[in-house]
Amino acid sequence: MGMPLEIQTMIVTNGKEKRIEHNLFILQKEGYRLYPLDIPLEVRRTKHGEATGQAVVKKLVLENGTTIVTYELIALHSIN
Repeated sequence: MGMPLEIQTMIVTNGKEKRIEHNLFILQKEGYRLYPLDIPLEVRRTKHGEATGQAVVKKLVLENGTTIVTYELIALHSIN
């Protein structure tokens, strides 16, 4: 039986990110999602919104039907 998997090219937070230290954030998403590691990706609050910054994914955990993304914010374009 197959496992549904989405491949992501940006980080969409929908305002659900949590800061774990200075520029390090954690985000839990429903379903299994694959993000490139160690390369800059756009960070957006919504899928079709403007980019609010750039981040590098440092860790991915896929378990129990969810994906947990740990990322480091490397550039901030807007705080709103």
